Amino acid sequence: MEQLGSIHALASAALFGMNIATLRRGVLSGSVLQALSITVPAGVPLFALGCILFGAVDEFLGMSLKAWGWFSLAGVVHFVVGRYGSYRATQALGGAQAAPILQVILVVSLVLAIVFLDERLTVLSASGMVLIILGPIIIVRDAASKGEVRTRAGQRLNYVEGYFWGLVCAVGLGTNPILIRFGLGEGGIQESIAGGLVSYIAGTVGIILILAIPGNFAHIRSLDRHTAGWFTLTGVLVFMSQILLYMALALAPVSIVAALQRTAVVFRVVFSWMLNRDHEVLGFSVLFGIGISALGVVAVTISVDMLQELISLPKPVADILRLSWP
Repeated sequence: MEQLGSIHALASAALFGMNIATLRRGVLSGSVLQALSITVPAGVPLFALGCILFGAVDEFLGMSLKAWGWFSLAGVVHFVVGRYGSYRATQALGGAQAAPILQVILVVSLVLAIVFLDERLTVLSASGMVLIILGPIIIVRDAASKGEVRTRAGQRLNYVEGYFWGLVCAVGLGTNPILIRFGLGEGGIQESIAGGLVSYIAGTVGIILILAIPGNFAHIRSLDRHTAGWFTLTGVLVFMSQILLYMALALAPVSIVAALQRTAVVFRVVFSWMLNRDHEVLGFSVLFGIGISALGVVAVTISVDMLQELISLPKPVADILRLSWP
């Protein structure tokens, strides 16, 4: 079951990486609020269809008020706070440049899993967390030395705005797996998909309340068809990513799922290069920073036994890496 959960998490990461690339195309001509107004509500009918296809309708109708509360909170935190932060960071920096700072999501998830779910932090995974944080530092230091960084299409990258919203995203999306786990309890795949529908409903209610602010609805109506097409594709891709994530969390530990989700950075770079070459900055420092963060993800994900098989670690070193807290 754990291996199946890992496969779901990896597939979710790939679709998430593609979704960021399509989002980047959309926010070149549209706003983050316009993107949210399409991608979040679109998840409600799609997840409702998922409930039907996976036989989760009874789980949805029979869900306890406690589970509704946790899944609703997860929806607001993820789709309103976390996704807004992710979209703003991507708009300010591009899909590739924003990738390392968004890796901090994993650090938040692991810390919360240790505090609330009694999971353990080994020296190996702690080293990985340090590398994850080091990645964005490398990129921003290089950018600071250049003064101003622009894409080939002429867009100036805003690191202060991008990193601020990246950290907001990290708090929102990093907290989300813990809230989902609280809502799931001992539930399985059907319960997780039903919970996903609840989360999307709650997130959509949050977006509707934001649109009720004077001027926001008129702004949404100004969206052109071309941009709407990119945002719609983004919504479909993120739905597919989310449903796989909810299923993965029902099959594997939060620490494994959260770690594998961070491999989206690799897919993000690949799809960004394929779709948005003129709208991304992919120099050596960026790729190096992304690589350092990705190495950190591997260190968090892999077990000491697996690492020892790959590179034949001396026993004293392996013993140190196995040390855990608490």
